[in-house]
Amino acid sequence: MKKSTDDIQDIDSDLEKLANDMFETMYIADGIGLAANQVGVSKSLIVIDTSAATKKNDPKYILINPQILETSEETNEYQEGCLSVPKFFEDVIRPKKIKVRFWDLKGKEFNIEADETLARVMQHEIDHLNGILFYERLTPIRRTLSKSKLSRIRKRQTKPDYEMVYE
Repeated sequence: MKKSTDDIQDIDSDLEKLANDMFETMYIADGIGLAANQVGVSKSLIVIDTSAATKKNDPKYILINPQILETSEETNEYQEGCLSVPKFFEDVIRPKKIKVRFWDLKGKEFNIEADETLARVMQHEIDHLNGILFYERLTPIRRTLSKSKLSRIRKRQTKPDYEMVYE
């Protein structure tokens, strides 16, 4: 997960199955976003369903080869967690709004503007595709304060309630 994923060249039934399997995995782990490299597949694919976090009937997203095109200067701070970093939550500052380009399973290109929860999840998951974990976005003081907790996770002394894929 610490290296960038490969762009997807062909959209086929295998990719659709992978996306569906990723949604299932994400729901089992009570997540709202999942990148393919979190399940051991080095492809530029993300699934997102923010409904559980927003308590609304949000649309589900499957993003193929997503790219952040624009970010707002305005930021917000919000507590993030990650299925790859079990039982660790910390406040992360990110741009409040973003513009993202991606393709869907039909090969259709989208350019959408996202804000609030969707923008945060998209940024978090696109970071995964680029080999960046959310704790790398912490302020220096928060990273320092988190070192022992992150060390226990790295040593696999912190166990999630779901099966993990380790590098």
